[in-house]
Amino acid sequence: MTFMTEGEIYQIPYRDILYIEKSIKENGCIIVTKKERIEVKEALAKLEERLDSRFYKTHRRCIVNLHNVKRFDFNSGIIKFEEQEIDMLARNNRKDLKDKGVFLLNLMSSPGAGKTTTLTRTIEQLKDDLRIGVMEADIDSDVDAITIAETGAKAIQLHTGGMCHLDADMTRQGIDELDDSDIDLVVLENVGNLVCPAEFDTGAVKNVMILSVPEGDDKPLKYPLMFSVCDVVLINKIDVMEYFDFDIEQCREYIRRRNPDAKVIPCLLYTSPSPRDVEE
Repeated sequence: MTFMTEGEIYQIPYRDILYIEKSIKENGCIIVTKKERIEVKEALAKLEERLDSRFYKTHRRCIVNLHNVKRFDFNSGIIKFEEQEIDMLARNNRKDLKDKGVFLLNLMSSPGAGKTTTLTRTIEQLKDDLRIGVMEADIDSDVDAITIAETGAKAIQLHTGGMCHLDADMTRQGIDELDDSDIDLVVLENVGNLVCPAEFDTGAVKNVMILSVPEGDDKPLKYPLMFSVCDVVLINKIDVMEYFDFDIEQCREYIRRRNPDAKVIPCLLYTSPSPRDVEE
């Protein structure tokens, strides 16, 4: 199959293509093969006309080569190939929100680490510049949603019915209920624990987790996946550090072992990150 890129022509055998997805560039596509990603100058609808029966359109933005699919979970939207997998629902969330200019942030921590308190302080600093919506995920109650609503931000409560996390599909349903038509920033305050939420891609642009001083500085060693998937780690409640056996520099080192790219920001219990940190 022949494709045109910037100044080059590619010949790619059908059997080597894993999937094709719409590019953020107008009338462009990205072809993902077993070895590389190639951006081509051709609209997805036009390209679809040249494909044979082995290709299946899973979404208006993506076409997969069924001959290379090892498993397709229709419930979770996860497609597994030989050496990689893609979460279609999460990817669709990201792209749909990007098209609308909406930024989705996934906030995670253990119970009591200070998610809601930190979030209320952050909203106070940003609400004059951004239209903010918050999805509060809990097994039960609407306490946190009420607290967030008092800041003036749009807020809804999501009851998980006993589930310990939100996945991409539940996140999509929450966004639909929240109505993102008048929102710039959506924050998903995930269910409080350090295991399950880290295992599911919600479609968020960035993942942020809060580690509170009373939990101990060894948590990055005990919960490696959580710290591996996060872009930012807030070390909260440092104002009570003298009462706990917590070595903040050792904690930073443990986080670097799991995720050298994670940004670590210390926070006081009743002080949110600075506007500059939040913006970054």
